[in-house]
Amino acid sequence: SEAESSRIRAHVVFSTRSASATDVFRRRKGDNELCPVDSPPRRSAAAQEPNNSFGTPLKTRFDGFFRRSIQKQIEYRCLRDGKCLVIRLNRNRCQYCRFKKCLAVGMSRDSVRYGRVPKRSRERGSSSGAAPLSGDEGGGVASLGSPGQEEQCARDLETQQLAMYDIILTISQAHHAHCAYTEEKTRSLARRPAIFSLEELGGSGGGGGGAEGGPSLPDSPEQSKLGLWQQFATLVTPSVQRVVEFAKRVPGFLELVQDDQLILIKAGFFEVWLVHVSRGVLVGAPHDTLTFSDGTYLIRQQLELMFDHEFVSAMFNFFVAFNNLQLNDTEIGLFSAVVLLTNERSGLYDSKAISLGQGRLCEALRLQAGRNHPGDVGLPNRALCLLGPLRALGLAHARHLAWLRPHWHSLRLPPLFAEIFDIPAATPPNAQQVAEVPEAPASSTAAPS
Repeated sequence: SEAESSRIRAHVVFSTRSASATDVFRRRKGDNELCPVDSPPRRSAAAQEPNNSFGTPLKTRFDGFFRRSIQKQIEYRCLRDGKCLVIRLNRNRCQYCRFKKCLAVGMSRDSVRYGRVPKRSRERGSSSGAAPLSGDEGGGVASLGSPGQEEQCARDLETQQLAMYDIILTISQAHHAHCAYTEEKTRSLARRPAIFSLEELGGSGGGGGGAEGGPSLPDSPEQSKLGLWQQFATLVTPSVQRVVEFAKRVPGFLELVQDDQLILIKAGFFEVWLVHVSRGVLVGAPHDTLTFSDGTYLIRQQLELMFDHEFVSAMFNFFVAFNNLQLNDTEIGLFSAVVLLTNERSGLYDSKAISLGQGRLCEALRLQAGRNHPGDVGLPNRALCLLGPLRALGLAHARHLAWLRPHWHSLRLPPLFAEIFDIPAATPPNAQQVAEVPEAPASSTAAPS
């Protein structure tokens, strides 16, 4: 029995030490946040022993997970919009949120041990440090690279890489959450042609589309154009809110003044939408088609009736060139963020901050493209070269809106579509239209968006 009691005591001691070891992360009072082990409220006597190894296993495992994620350049995704609760019992359920928690608690600098530099790298650094620096002449003492300088350089490089990795993760999550044209969402999309009639138009003679709305088929090119614009506005409108939510998640965007945020969204929406919808473009027999997020598609001839042959040709040329890059969803999200943060929009207040933000996004795109396409070093430059044609399409689309603005009262434009393109506000200032402008939002809000 004495042997049995000793085994029980040993079991109790082992269990107590294991429990204290697993309690490396604790909850703060009143919330679900986790704080690192640097300042726990109290620790067991076993954990306070100087040579005790039971107080660090979980931190080592957490540190190992973080280090593996960086070294292997693993890209995680979250299915719950990045809001998973990371605690000891469920930390393996969502690797994305676990990695974000590592960054949140400062693991990039404090929790990861910088000493884990490969030994061969340290030896190479020491041997290279024995050589004198260039520019030293005479019999002075040769400058040697100190270990402290090497560690500082390693820390700076690691910090920069972690910052880029954090940008990539944030953009990837925002793109998957707020883009309706991801690979997963478009894979099972049921395509169908767009069908419209003049009965759907809010004609100038009446607001209800009643019996006097005329024939169900357009009898003039202008009526056909109006019908296509109505259908186009209805199909594009759901993307407005998605692009706005995506913009709010772009690092640095919410730090801009509100006027600049509004200008960037309004001026860049159509260009960002073209990048997203490129996944839904089919070129070839029987027709070139543009598919929207609900599966409805317009053929090339319909788009040429809305715009013109030159604009539609340039648009499909961009689609073909962009799709030939074969970017994945994360890279498309990064490219969309680069398009959004363009400092060439007119009326911007702080174009320098926008340019700096775009530069960071370009570096993140280069880093991600280098990981996914190691054999194609020119891919990032080819992608960024498409910013010029895309910008030209945005300006041309703004000119086509000049035709739509005088006809806005003949359509039931969704409020978000009218707002993003400033359609009612840009109508010619004659007496009749000025009187109708205040009534447009009221009638528009009555219709479902």
